[in-house]
Amino acid sequence: MAVAAHADVVDSAGGRCGGCSLSQIFSVNSSSADSARWQPVDDATLASQTGKYAGSAMIDGMVLNVLSQWRLPNGASASAQGSLVVDDANRALDARVSTAARVSDFAHGNGKGAGVAVGANPGSSARGGQNVAISGVSQLTQVAGDNNVGINSALIDFNGAQAQPLAGNDAPSANAANAAGTIKSGIAFGSGGVTLALRTPTGAATQTIAPGSAHESGTIAQFVRIVGNNQAVSNQLQLSLRTQPMPAALLRQLGMLEALRNTAYMRR
Repeated sequence: MAVAAHADVVDSAGGRCGGCSLSQIFSVNSSSADSARWQPVDDATLASQTGKYAGSAMIDGMVLNVLSQWRLPNGASASAQGSLVVDDANRALDARVSTAARVSDFAHGNGKGAGVAVGANPGSSARGGQNVAISGVSQLTQVAGDNNVGINSALIDFNGAQAQPLAGNDAPSANAANAAGTIKSGIAFGSGGVTLALRTPTGAATQTIAPGSAHESGTIAQFVRIVGNNQAVSNQLQLSLRTQPMPAALLRQLGMLEALRNTAYMRR
């Protein structure tokens, strides 16, 4: 099973909707006798509900890959990537981290001309998105300009096959910048989670993964802000969970347990 989230934007002039509202997705005809009836459910009720899930004993490994890339119209580029590989196959936890950051300066010159060549649009601005805080998974794109492409993509994979980690150095962090300091890339793994950021004269792209606590859930946040023209930006995240196959005896036991529960509900 795979769960994916994806959002994209073409430009501020044409604009493509990255998501639809519930009313657009589910169309219910109230005049029909067979129409569905919706009942609101509060958070307290949902918190007490149970369902099927992958138990902790079933998961014996994971690979987390994060990658961000930015390409400017003059040929300059920035990227940062990292991987976290966790292996618990023999109940002996082993974790490895690799990171890499790269910046390619302007195709011509020493990087001092950060004007039209890089697609900057001095008359445009986009603010506020970096201050949005949402529990769970969030993807946000802000664009002020034309002919831009911005992508936020997240994939959580439960298929059992473990993904390959991205290439990098065996270090918890990596940073890079051009000589003028106008283009920067960096990534860091730490006790507070994962932070990745690209900074250019025409905006920023970030990815943040923060662990949860006893009082609030963790967060996965992807953010792209473009203030310019002809920019190509992408944030990509992939979480692959490796699961152990369930023994036949356990499958039979779970099937019997579910049947007994259904019988109890029918009696009520």
